[in-house]
Amino acid sequence: MYPKSFSELELIQPILDAVQIQGYTEPTEIQARSIPVLLSGRDLMATAQTGGGKTAAFVLPLLQQLAISIAQDSAMEKPATVGPESGRYGDSGNNGRPNGRGQHS
Repeated sequence: MYPKSFSELELIQPILDAVQIQGYTEPTEIQARSIPVLLSGRDLMATAQTGGGKTAAFVLPLLQQLAISIAQDSAMEKPATVGPESGRYGDSGNNGRPNGRGQHS
């Protein structure tokens, strides 16, 4: 038995919301069978007739993986410290030197 709704496919809420906004209520057979496989990170080769939902079956897990990856990367980034203590002076075009002055001889 395959999932009868997109929410049963373990898709994240933003993707479920987008699917609902577009008017889709039930996954097609190819979507119900392939999305769980792709979300698990396994490779998949499948066929379905034209209009059977193959593109969404491939793209929805891809979008989910991208969203999760971006969220993880954002959570791992540290805020930039700018100022004399950090040795960084922002992007003012003065080559990292305070007050934009060059080296004096």
